[in-house]
Formats: sequence, C-alpha cells, structure tokens
Amino acid sequence: MMNATSRFEGKHAVVTGAGSGIGRAIALRFASEGAVVHILELNESDAGETARLIREAGGNSQTWACDVSQLESVQSVFSKIECVDILVNNAGIASIGNVEATTPEEMDRIYAVNVKGVYHCLHAAVPKMKTKGQGVILNMASIASKVGIQDRFAYSMSKGAVLTMTLSVARDYVDAGIRCNCICPARVHTPFVDTFVEKHYAGQKKEMMEKLSRYQPIGRMGQPQEIASLAAFLCSDEAAFITGAAYDIDGGVTLLR
Repeated sequence: MMNATSRFEGKHAVVTGAGSGIGRAIALRFASEGAVVHILELNESDAGETARLIREAGGNSQTWACDVSQLESVQSVFSKIECVDILVNNAGIASIGNVEATTPEEMDRIYAVNVKGVYHCLHAAVPKMKTKGQGVILNMASIASKVGIQDRFAYSMSKGAVLTMTLSVARDYVDAGIRCNCICPARVHTPFVDTFVEKHYAGQKKEMMEKLSRYQPIGRMGQPQEIASLAAFLCSDEAAFITGAAYDIDGGVTLLR
C-alpha cells in the first residue's frame, strides 16, 4: 500500500536511470507520494521491474526506453510526455582510474552519459517547465564534485560538471519559477556495489565491504531510500525556498576534508 503522504499528487515526475539502485528508490518514493512517475531507462527489463513494484504498491508510472547519451532518444521521449513537473537526472555510470589510466575513449564514454545525458534532459525539460511557469529539477552529483577522490578522474570530472550545471540552471531560470538543486552522496549500497565487489574482489567480499563502509566516518554506506527521502523533500513544496544548492548526504565524509 502506498503511504498517506500525497505531496506530489497530480505531479508528473521524470526519473532517469530509475531501473535500479538510487533511481528506483526515488521512483518508488515519488510514486508513494502521489506522483505519476515516468521511468526513463536504457534497460527495459529493469524499468519494467520498477514499474511492477510501483503498480503493486498502488502507484502510477510509465516506462520509456531511453538512452540519455543520445539527444534524439531524449527528445523523442520528452515529446511524448505532455507534462513535466519534476525532473530527476539520476542516470549515470562509473569510472575508475587516474588521468594517466583514463583513455580518450573512456573519457568520452563518461562524458556522454554523465554530462551530456544531464544536458540533454535539461534541454528537453526546461522549455516545458517554462511554458507551465514552474518546475523542479534535481541532479545527482556526488561528493566527488567537491573533494578529491583517488582514481576517479573521469567520474569526478563529470560530477563536477553536474554541480556547475545545477548552479547555472538555478540562476538562469529562477525568474521562470524553476528550481534546480543537486544531491552529493558518498558511497551508497546499491546492486552496482555488490556486482563490482564480486567481480573485482572475489573471495574478499567481506573485507572489501567493510572497507567501503569505513570510508564514511558514520561507519556504513548510505541506503538508496535515504537518498530518496532527501530527493522527495527537495522536489516538494516544503523546499520552495531552496534553489542552487548542493546537498551533501555522505555519512560525514566531507567533515574530514
């Protein structure tokens, strides 16, 4: 059963990369609070699973096959979505390596999804919000936007761009009734983390998970639902006075920097 909170009743929320992890948690949370959630996802099977979970809980959603790295794909989907009240730019991919280890191909791969993907969705959604005279945008940045993280050159580049795009959009469209903020998480325990550890640290999963948890001074990784709770607040009318902000949700990581 969906909960009794209905602060997104009648709102249409677009969530990219909502097929798993943080994106799925945000989609479920928004649907639980009354939003019609538009799931933009490259993996149609994952999108279908998120939609199933929303449906079983009594919520409403639509799934759209979309490659955010391709402008034509994004434009095609947004042309079919009549109303966009909320946009959550969550889709993103990871990269490991310093500047020497990062190939031009890897740099382009990360840029295409993590930077141009956000741009493409902003480019498509903002005009719809302007026409309506209001809208809320939430971008998924990272603590890598603010602090130096070892062997994350391309990823940090991309998340730094997400933060500054957030500031730019917030400034340019404040008079149009559009708010734009970003969230900067530390490590969050998602299926991606489990898969990564199993692939690269076979036989050392317990030790590696403990190490990943200790990176946060609070002693554990974040949970997708915790990110979703902050996202729900920032996209609600309760946060109507907040724009151009980057919210750390990091278990105390930035306290040590």
